[in-house]
Order: sequence, then C-alpha cells, then structure tokens
Amino acid sequence: MVAAPTSPMAGEFDIIARYFAPIAAAFPGALGLKDDAALFDPPAGSRLVVTADAMVAGVHFLADDPPDLIARKLMRVNLSDLAAKGATPYACLLTICLPSGTEEGWIAAFAEGLAADAGDYGLPLAGGDTTRTPGPLTLSLTAVGLAPAGRAPLLRSGAKAGDLVFVTGTIGDAHLGLAVQQGEFAALPPEHRAALIARYRLPQPRVAFGQALAALPGVHAAADVSDGLVADLGHICAASGLAARLAADKLPLSAAAQAVMATADVRARLLTGGDDYEIVFTAAPAAEAALRALARAQGLLLTLVGSVAAGQGVTVVDEAGGVISLLQKGYRHF
Repeated sequence: MVAAPTSPMAGEFDIIARYFAPIAAAFPGALGLKDDAALFDPPAGSRLVVTADAMVAGVHFLADDPPDLIARKLMRVNLSDLAAKGATPYACLLTICLPSGTEEGWIAAFAEGLAADAGDYGLPLAGGDTTRTPGPLTLSLTAVGLAPAGRAPLLRSGAKAGDLVFVTGTIGDAHLGLAVQQGEFAALPPEHRAALIARYRLPQPRVAFGQALAALPGVHAAADVSDGLVADLGHICAASGLAARLAADKLPLSAAAQAVMATADVRARLLTGGDDYEIVFTAAPAAEAALRALARAQGLLLTLVGSVAAGQGVTVVDEAGGVISLLQKGYRHF
C-alpha cells in the first residue's frame, strides 16, 4: 500500500513522480511522465476510440467519499464508454484539479485506487495535468481504446426498426445508493444499504461483454447507462431517428432495489436516476439466442426491456400497456 502522509501537498512534479509516474510505467509512450506529451503508436489494423468524462465533487461524488474509490469511479465511468463501443482499453490521460490545502495522504490514496484499476483493466496512465483550484475538487479522464479498423463501430446511431432493446445488469442501484448516503431509506437492512452505496461508488463497466457484443452479427446500436435508462435509450433513438417502447415491469432490479420498491414508489427514479454504467443496446430478434448465450458465458444478467419502431422518443409503459408519464427522462447537467 502507498504510504499516506498527512502533510500538505508537495510540488507538482514531486506529486507526478511519486504517485502517478508508476501508473504510467506500463505504457512506453508516456515517457515516464517526464515530457509534456504522450506518444501513441496503435497496433496495425486498429482504430482509436477516445472518450472523456469529468467528475466534480458534490455533483458526481460526495466530497468525503474515499479517495481511492473516487479514482476508481473516474476510471470506470470512462471504461463504461469504451465498453459501449466494444473497445479494448489502451491508455488514459488524467487531469486533476486539487483544492488548496489537500493533504498528500489524500493524493496517495487516490493514486492507489487509480493504479489498482489501471492494472485490472489494462488502462495505464499516459499523461495529463495536475493543478491547483480554489475548489471544488475537479477530475477529468480521457480514455483511449482500440477497435478493429475493419469492423463497423458500435454507435448510438445504428438502431433499426424492429430491433429488440436489451440492458445488462440491474438498474437503479446507484441512484438509490446516493439517496442512502443522503439519508433516505434509513430502515433498509444494513446489507442492502451497503450494496446500494457500493454500486454508486464503484461502477462495474461491462468491458468484456462490450467487446464480444460488438463482434456479434445483428447488434446495431449501444450506449452506456450514465444519465438514466430512459435518457440513454432516448439518445439511441435520437441518433437513429427512431422510437422505442420500454416496459417498466421488465426493469431488472437487485434484491436491494426490490426491498426499496416494497416500501416506496421509486419506479420513476429507477428508470431515470442514472449512474448505472450498464449497457443498453438494440439488436435484431434473430440475435437474441446468441446474446443470451454470451451473457450466460460471462455470468451477466441480460434483460429484454423493449423494442424499436418508427417514430420519435421513448415511451414507457406499465404491465397493462398503459403509458407512464415521467416528469424528467434522466439526469441533465444544464
């Protein structure tokens, strides 16, 4: 474990050398983080897939969340974007804006979490920037992935009328986890509270599933579920010029979410809450058997939640087919 002194921050280049250069050691193009740019030399036959996500204290995580988990969440929300494109992680760039007075122990713990996921997911650090801010803590990661140059990319815009809509994992846990941290659902059993908080703090990007998904015939469009299931399916619809029908009674729920549902009407919040970092995608009906076999092979829950047709937007229906009106479709920054 990295030592966690409680002294104020060292200088910028000392911080980089002590905490971040070791995370870059696996990527030769990082040049040991001693230069002001990185060199990318992707393998022949590959194209680069690049995504970036920023996280701000008080908006995307709580300021007193453990720093190692903040770092891992930053990694994983970007990995989730790569997963939805079927890309293989390659390298990343980090920008970290530290409030004045940040103790070096916080930086050490943050770097430890970053290093853990960089190793586990094969996403070494290639460069970035470290600076000071009057606050709040602001983080940005640019993740670079690889995809076969000769294969059609898995985009939001490829959905076709008649497609089925599937989603991985369970939906709504992260939203409920934030709510638990903010004092809601106090009567939930401790094990459910812990499970929901864990889903909020530490997403599980579906990288391996996304890579296999992109190679399957009949899979047409995909997005990661960051703004909420309804909103992100809506992004697919808007990009593809089509509509989707989403069955609320098919929403895959964890045991913890079901426990909340038993005591409170939170269905709309689960549909729109965001931070799930699962994959929602559309595929031809003929692909369903292969998709279910893939999910079984990876031990991943896969649920058929809707269908695609001509039209615009997402219509959410109940078990009787009645339309459910939602005040908002998902998380919006502005």
